[in-house]
Amino acid sequence: MYLSESQVQDYERDGAIVIKGVFKDWIDCLVTGFDKVLADPSEHGRENVAQGDGGRFFEDYCNWQRIEEFKRWITESPAAEIAAQATRSKRIQVFHEHILLKEPGTAKATPWHQDMPYYCVSGEQTASYWVPLDAVTKANSLQVVLGSHRWPKLVRPTRWSTNEPWYQSDLDYMDMPEIDSRQNILVPKLELGDCVLFNFKTVHGAPGNSLTSRRRAFSTRFMGDDVRYINRGGPTSPPFDGLVQKDGDKMPLDWFPEVYYNDK
Repeated sequence: MYLSESQVQDYERDGAIVIKGVFKDWIDCLVTGFDKVLADPSEHGRENVAQGDGGRFFEDYCNWQRIEEFKRWITESPAAEIAAQATRSKRIQVFHEHILLKEPGTAKATPWHQDMPYYCVSGEQTASYWVPLDAVTKANSLQVVLGSHRWPKLVRPTRWSTNEPWYQSDLDYMDMPEIDSRQNILVPKLELGDCVLFNFKTVHGAPGNSLTSRRRAFSTRFMGDDVRYINRGGPTSPPFDGLVQKDGDKMPLDWFPEVYYNDK
């Protein structure tokens, strides 16, 4: 067991935990894969800093099937097994992976958001990793609002560049509340090999990078036993064009392979 029962209970209560040192032997592998994506971005690659604003905030996703190092991490590292333990799932499917780069002097922040409203899935047994590939401090680390996965509604998704609604109908969503010191915010200082594991519904964000070194992070999203397809009434991110499912269907294995199974 990688997680204690206490850690699993913390995950259920808070929607996020910090796991120390578990991926220290995987950092070089992930950095190699990260560099491959930077050299050859996919169609999803996106620059988030306007020309002339200074710095660089780049992201890309859904590359794991063409980047061998990412595929190895997903299928051979302890990540999927830990996700199963945290979510009390017998089966784990991979949803997608995501890289994020903030160069020194990048003012643009990652706004507070939940991931699930952008996704074509619903369910409680979800697990998303945030693995720093550079040492981070509280000045440029991921920030997580503990307990936000238990809010009564999902937070209304918006386009980060314009703050416009993501879907035509937003009656099922709530506005993002003011995030301040009244919230229970986790701002971890992480060493190489550490990670944050959090629920798809957990509100999170990150400041810009005012430090003198770059901040690279690798993320992967895993789905547990109760995750099902949902049509949210518009394009999702990632888009998964061509996926044909009905609400309540299990996510198809040919698109989202099972990467861990425990029959005990």
